Amino acid sequence: MSELKLGVKAKDIVTGFEGIAVAKVEYLTGCTQYGVTPPAVDGKVQSTEYFDYKRLVVTGEGVNPADVADEENPGGFNRDAPKN
Repeated sequence: MSELKLGVKAKDIVTGFEGIAVAKVEYLTGCTQYGVTPPAVDGKVQSTEYFDYKRLVVTGEGVNPADVADEENPGGFNRDAPKN
């Protein structure tokens, strides 16, 4: 699998980290990573973590991207984009 649909629930098979796939990053070197955001804890938003696509498995439907943004209201940049 080299492609996840954004919005699905995903789990990293190495660490067990789980959340919603909210971003896709493709590097010049050919590496593809997905940003996974976990649920809030005690009302506090948690950081998005990035994983190579081969480490992720889909665990559920998650959210429909059309419910979050559309052409008229595309939203803004991701506050915690990849740092390395």
